[in-house]
Amino acid sequence: MYIAIAGNIGSGKTTLTEMLTERYGAKAYFEDTDNPYLNDFYEDMKQWAFRLQVYFLASRIKQTTDMLSDGSECVFQDRTIYEDAHIFAGNLHEMGLISSRDFGTYMKLFEISTNLIPKPDLLIYLKASVPTLVAQIRHRGREYEQNIDQAYLERLNVKYNDWIENMYDGEVFVIDKDTDDFVADPSVLDGLYARLDAIRRSQTR
Repeated sequence: MYIAIAGNIGSGKTTLTEMLTERYGAKAYFEDTDNPYLNDFYEDMKQWAFRLQVYFLASRIKQTTDMLSDGSECVFQDRTIYEDAHIFAGNLHEMGLISSRDFGTYMKLFEISTNLIPKPDLLIYLKASVPTLVAQIRHRGREYEQNIDQAYLERLNVKYNDWIENMYDGEVFVIDKDTDDFVADPSVLDGLYARLDAIRRSQTR
């Protein structure tokens, strides 16, 4: 069972991944936060955007191929390769921070990669407004994230919602983080657990 958790910066992907991994005795694959371009990117987005995204793409390809070949019966992935391309790289291109030439090269790499990787059995989308994202970013206290522009987060939200509603063609389960705080009230995840249990049962018949 391959389950992916998608969502904007600060939406709670890592926390949910940890909770689901514990509940299902599964293996977790977290987003690479050691990208050597991150600090530079937040200081000068235009100079570092393309290199940042190529590094993330390469990291995600390796993680996903490793994940699907390690023999685990159940895996949860914190963020997907689709978000790297359709949300983050696409947004940086629209902002003029990645040139059309570089973006074209990036998307060719992405398309080749996704032809080699299966879609998740279920994509869990953590939907959250900018105030919710900002509050959670401040709470977790990662230094390089503290100066993220709220307009940037809003642009990402627009991209996420368009991707989920109009582009992604796999199975999706949406959790609204503005109203469903699964940390304070884990019972809001009961519907998700039922969906995951059904997937697991269908694969063990």
